[in-house]
Amino acid sequence: MGRIKSAALTDTGRRRAHNEDAFFADDSLAFYVVADGVGGLAKGEVASAEAVEQLQLWVMRSQPELKALFADVEAGDTEARWEIRRLLESGVQSACYMIYGMAELDPEKHGMSTTMSALLIGPGNVYAAHVGDSRVYRIRRGEVLQVTEDHTMINYKLKHGLITPAEAEHAKGRNVITRAVGHKDHVEIDTVDIDTMPGDRFLLCSDGLHGYLYEDSEVSDLVGSGELGACVQASIALANSRGGKDNITAIVLEIAES
Repeated sequence: MGRIKSAALTDTGRRRAHNEDAFFADDSLAFYVVADGVGGLAKGEVASAEAVEQLQLWVMRSQPELKALFADVEAGDTEARWEIRRLLESGVQSACYMIYGMAELDPEKHGMSTTMSALLIGPGNVYAAHVGDSRVYRIRRGEVLQVTEDHTMINYKLKHGLITPAEAEHAKGRNVITRAVGHKDHVEIDTVDIDTMPGDRFLLCSDGLHGYLYEDSEVSDLVGSGELGACVQASIALANSRGGKDNITAIVLEIAES
């Protein structure tokens, strides 16, 4: 695995009074998270921050197990990739239970929850765990792959043929999510692993950014090349220039060429 470098930035946007997004980016752990809180009255901010902290601590505590699993993956053990995904899933589930418990103990926090998109880089593969409508993209030589799938009402209707893509463009409730960390004491979590190689870049972002990206080519234009800090700044600026209706968070990371 090549050396990893990253840049991250969050912004309140032009319409919101406070920022309910949270993120974590650590190149030494090769671990990255974006969370977008919901719940109102700043309680979404509590949920997203708590979820990110809980998952960060989970991955830090799991370092010995992860190192052994990464070695197994390099030795050709395909089962180890599934075990890494299960480890991430368990971490998100633990965060979900914690946030739900906090809300049960404090009536002011009732209903708070958060999206969560997490990415762990391993030798030759990346592993993602995902709930909600934040996103992870891979950019390779200008080609963009959306790694995560939005858990939204609109996407559900599209997948099941209830509306057409043209109808989805103008449908109401585009931001209604169907899964969130902490809404209940348990949540269904998507996990995936895909290949990676030196030169690949990844973008993790909240919907405050990707909601303003009209096609995948804009992801490549924004973050596919150039200095990483400039890429995240340009991403925030683009979202604000197109309305900035929501909080905006972006992490851009690159697996450096050897």
